[in-house]
Amino acid sequence: MTGRLSALYLLLLAACASPKAPPQSADNGTARIDRVLAGLRPGLAITGEPVVRWTLAERMKHYNVPGVSIAVIDSGRIVWAKGFGVKEAGSTDSVNTETRFQAGSISKPTFALGVMRLVQEGKLNLDEDVNAKLTSWKVPDNKFTAKEKVTLRRILSHNAGLTVHGFPGYEAGTPVPTVPQVLNGEKPANTAPVRADTFPGAITRYSGGGTTIAMLLVTDVTKKPFPDFMKETVLGPAGMTHSTYEQPLPAAMAPNTASGHSNKGEVVKGKYHTYPEMSAAGLWTTPSDLATLAIELQHTYAGQSDKVVNQATLKQMFTVQASKDSSGFGIGYFINGSGPNLEFAHNGADEGFLADFVGFAERGQGAFVMTNGDNGGQLMGEIVAAVAAEYGWPSHLPQQKTLIAKDAKALADLTGGYGLQLGGPKPVPASVALENGKLFFEAKDGPFSKDELLADSDTTFFLRESGYPVTFGRDKNGKVIGINVAGVAGKRMK
Repeated sequence: MTGRLSALYLLLLAACASPKAPPQSADNGTARIDRVLAGLRPGLAITGEPVVRWTLAERMKHYNVPGVSIAVIDSGRIVWAKGFGVKEAGSTDSVNTETRFQAGSISKPTFALGVMRLVQEGKLNLDEDVNAKLTSWKVPDNKFTAKEKVTLRRILSHNAGLTVHGFPGYEAGTPVPTVPQVLNGEKPANTAPVRADTFPGAITRYSGGGTTIAMLLVTDVTKKPFPDFMKETVLGPAGMTHSTYEQPLPAAMAPNTASGHSNKGEVVKGKYHTYPEMSAAGLWTTPSDLATLAIELQHTYAGQSDKVVNQATLKQMFTVQASKDSSGFGIGYFINGSGPNLEFAHNGADEGFLADFVGFAERGQGAFVMTNGDNGGQLMGEIVAAVAAEYGWPSHLPQQKTLIAKDAKALADLTGGYGLQLGGPKPVPASVALENGKLFFEAKDGPFSKDELLADSDTTFFLRESGYPVTFGRDKNGKVIGINVAGVAGKRMK
């Protein structure tokens, strides 16, 4: 389900920040790559415990992720790109640098560049009611939209008050709805209608539904098929030669394409899902193509290129839009840091695929990771942490944590089942359990694999491997009634 990691993504960016990076290694050859591949590490370093390091092969096996593709940029260029593992479990067909993966919500910031190209050309207005130019469908008016309107600026910074966090896609061989059917929640759509259920501009809340409205606006205005529009305005000018928004994927592109896998390592039925919500979840790409785009944006930010958008437009995109927004949404991109350490980033999750990237606007650095497994989220964080350490990044390095002891009764009070709100039609089951005196959290069908819960204060916990912060909600009598895992809320099951 695309977008399901977005609620926790900026928390992880902030948690991984570090004021001082280790010295950058001198050599630029294979030794640097080898150190990254042997230096995967957790997001946390626990006081009094040995330093932990893993190899990429060990962690791919640990997380049941068959294939990984990585690209790294330094000094404004791709310094290395490699594929690891296989495109599909049980095969010998290796992942290479041209193997396409589904990018999930990384589709959104890439799409935002296309929208901003139209804004730059005067064909769209960021602050105009989208209904003014929508012709094939309209955002239904209600009490929330009577005064404040749904605008492109609000949609692209997740501040428009719109529903539907993400989309599960459609299995191969099943009916695929039109975009208006998706927006209306009409069969064969498998998600709820996209509606404004709070005042536009009032709160920041991630909405793949809003991004889909913006896609329809673009096609209504340009009169072009959406994949063609994106190829002409972004993918082509940026040099993303192995990328497409076509859904379903054309048969000619299938041979060098990864198949998605469940968190158990099982192949997704039909290999991958189809996403008619192309702007929100439909991009097929490679880490090298994403790195190529990032380098173009770094040049644009420096005033050295305008192939996709110009410098003024990009600087607006790299500015947090809502004054009350603590999650760091610019236009399309997650934004973290400032000055020379300004980061533009996004992650993505489609059925059986997870992807992530971090780029620095001024440092000429970045990392781009794509996986074909539902358990790829933590793996990607471990890879990025290894890259950050090797290339002297100012962030994404392990944070120091000091544990506090909890008595057996306090731990037992937290055990039980929980339902996580991850954007799908039903809560995702999760559990907290005691095993040999240790507390463990697990969401078998979500992005959280089994991980030990540790306390670092009287009220806060974290997951040992991922570093995700965890808190428990209580009623007025002190009874545990809910859980929050890095911004993803869940109610305790009765």
